[in-house]
Amino acid sequence: MKQFVFFGMLSLFLTSCSVSPQPINYGMDACYYCDMTIVDRQHASQVVTSKGKAYKYDAIECMVHSLQDELKDTEIALYLAADFNQPGELVDATKASFLVSENLQSPMGANLSAFLNEDAGKTAKEKYTGNLYSWEAIQEHLKL
Repeated sequence: MKQFVFFGMLSLFLTSCSVSPQPINYGMDACYYCDMTIVDRQHASQVVTSKGKAYKYDAIECMVHSLQDELKDTEIALYLAADFNQPGELVDATKASFLVSENLQSPMGANLSAFLNEDAGKTAKEKYTGNLYSWEAIQEHLKL
């Protein structure tokens, strides 16, 4: 019986600390960094810590600034950004391509949008103009 209780408690613990994205409740959830309500499905983002805590953002620039500031010593498991071409669909930010274009305004004014991969980013750049960045490069570009 003790063994059954132990495994039951262990499985409950493991499922409660799962490292996975949390749904963003657009129009209700607030940005962790700036406290604005998250409404824009093309620019939202999220990080999930190695312990499973999710932080939601209204703009990619808020996520990057939060990582440089408040979460700089936090172990992050997932970096996610909304794919501009698929509003509301979060993609792996470390593999995404980021376009800064005055023709694509983001909620916090950095004119920053994410695209699934480099090819999608290049296609967007042809359409909207601007500068393309990798995950590492956009963090440097937005350095506080």
